[in-house]
Amino acid sequence: MIRTCAILVLVLTLLGCGGGRQVTRLSPESTTDLSGRWNDTDSRLVAQEMISDCLMRVWLTDFAAAHGQKPVVTVGTIRNMSNEHINTETFTKDFERELINSGKVRFVASKDQRSEIREERQEQYEFASRETVKRLRQETGADFVLLGSVKTILDQVEGKKVVFYQTDLELINVESMEKAWIGTKKIKKGISQGEWKL
Repeated sequence: MIRTCAILVLVLTLLGCGGGRQVTRLSPESTTDLSGRWNDTDSRLVAQEMISDCLMRVWLTDFAAAHGQKPVVTVGTIRNMSNEHINTETFTKDFERELINSGKVRFVASKDQRSEIREERQEQYEFASRETVKRLRQETGADFVLLGSVKTILDQVEGKKVVFYQTDLELINVESMEKAWIGTKKIKKGISQGEWKL
């Protein structure tokens, strides 16, 4: 009996001490800003504003009128020129998805994806049956490449910090090198220790 009570007290003590980390599920659309660094909310805001702006500009209607078809777009390099680690794919994938789902453009694979798929086609020539092998030189060429960058400006003094993010995206015509669309999204954050507020 004493042994059972001792084990019960030990188990209850261990359970009582285990109150460290707590995980709460949040909506992906909720605004969460713990550190003041670039986060999923910033990425979502950039994607939403850029997509909306891109889809309502005249480059789409001009291209359709001149060529009688939807433009073909691919994603090029989006450079992180900030002082933070930013995974730019989080908003370029949103951008790509929404443009495709709009029904107004067609997308082809990115440069890295094309290399991997070309390798697959080469392997098919060696190993796949004649009936199922995919032909070479049948790719759809892109009319436009999406390029861009994320930059930051940091200003701080005595525990007070302001971070300014600027995301620039450009659609460039592959044949003419003309810039068909430029989108910019700016985000500014005040971060403080203690009582200081912006």
